Amino acid sequence: MTLPTGGAGQAIAIVLKGYPRLSETFIAQEILALERRGLDLRLYALRRPTDKAAHPVHREIRAPVVYLPEYLHEAPADVFAAWRRARRLPGYRAARRAWLADLRRDRAPNRVRRFGQACVLAATLPAEIGRIHAHFLHTPASVARYAAAMRGLPWSCSAHAKDIWTSPDWELREKIESLDWLVTCTRSGFEHLRGLARDPARIGLVYHGLDFDRLPKPPERPAPDRPAPDHPALGPDGDGAPVTLLSVGRAVEKKGYDDLLAALARLPDGLAWRLVHIGGGKRAKSLRAQAAALGLAERIEWRGARPWEAVIAAYRASDVFVLASKIGRDGDRDGLPNVLMEAQSQGLVCLATNVSAIPELIEDGASGLLVPPGDPAALAAGLGRLIRDPALRARLGAAGRRRVRGRFGMTAGIDDLCRRFGAPPDGAGTAGPCASPSTRP
Repeated sequence: MTLPTGGAGQAIAIVLKGYPRLSETFIAQEILALERRGLDLRLYALRRPTDKAAHPVHREIRAPVVYLPEYLHEAPADVFAAWRRARRLPGYRAARRAWLADLRRDRAPNRVRRFGQACVLAATLPAEIGRIHAHFLHTPASVARYAAAMRGLPWSCSAHAKDIWTSPDWELREKIESLDWLVTCTRSGFEHLRGLARDPARIGLVYHGLDFDRLPKPPERPAPDRPAPDHPALGPDGDGAPVTLLSVGRAVEKKGYDDLLAALARLPDGLAWRLVHIGGGKRAKSLRAQAAALGLAERIEWRGARPWEAVIAAYRASDVFVLASKIGRDGDRDGLPNVLMEAQSQGLVCLATNVSAIPELIEDGASGLLVPPGDPAALAAGLGRLIRDPALRARLGAAGRRRVRGRFGMTAGIDDLCRRFGAPPDGAGTAGPCASPSTRP
């Protein structure tokens, strides 16, 4: 399949669910990297930010941000005026037919909101926009699809995780048929979407990867020659410092924090450990209650959502990174969590579950440890091994660092996207860390 450039040299409208978001660093890093390759990007967000802080990468992005009305009733005059302009566009009738067909199969109020937002987007896009690109295949892709039809523009999409696994197959098929290319960041998602496509060549696998030039050199993590004592007051060197376990992720079902707390409650009383959690989420209060009921409250520090600098500092100050991801009851699941790659970049050993794309990053017993999802006993056994054995932590942490640096840098993915967007894939004539592979050790 020959990839269409869809307006190479023209501006690209990027449709996002919300911006900026602390939990979507990978999207911000990609936007910045594409800007540094010379692409003219304009950001359109369906929601205003709810986080109190932003990452440094958000402050470096030059692209202007336009916020579409999150709820149509909040700006009725603007939405009505945009609809009147949109209905005069040549593709409005085709977009309306597509929307009505979707609405007949799913009568949720969100369907109406998406069409209204698409009318605002289509009516206000500047003339220099040559393509619409959506991040996430659910709501943002719906808005992008309808607006692209109205304006007669090509559109494309980056699919991630929840958007793939919680959307009905009929909707995924129709979106794939109407776009000209789609990329996703995990092999499991890639294979699922290719199975739904009439033309599988439209689907590409593009890992997000890390921009290693933004990351500090990992700290020294020497391997002691003796195991940690089974004593609550002693750490791996018998010096009174407990092993610090770190987990970064939103307090939602798919992150498995209920399983992690159950696993921690299974650890022998004599093991010296403490857990630091970073992340917001609607289950934070119930998880604190669960921890208290299990008698773990004094050993856990709940830091809430934190900016990127604080997260990096936490990786560097910790001994073990743990993520107990699982498939939620609604089918939602992780893709390839950036936090695992970031932790590995700092030489921090990772214990995770073998769900979704995590085994694409972590090789069990070689570059980290993997356990089945939803299995607190197996998770407790893995934690016990790592808490007791600092030499194992050092060996797996070093191997994980080598693997993430060798196979999960972001340059190859940005090259692929540049080719699809019609920009030079090698960053010729541009400056910035993504113009060439990092040489930092």
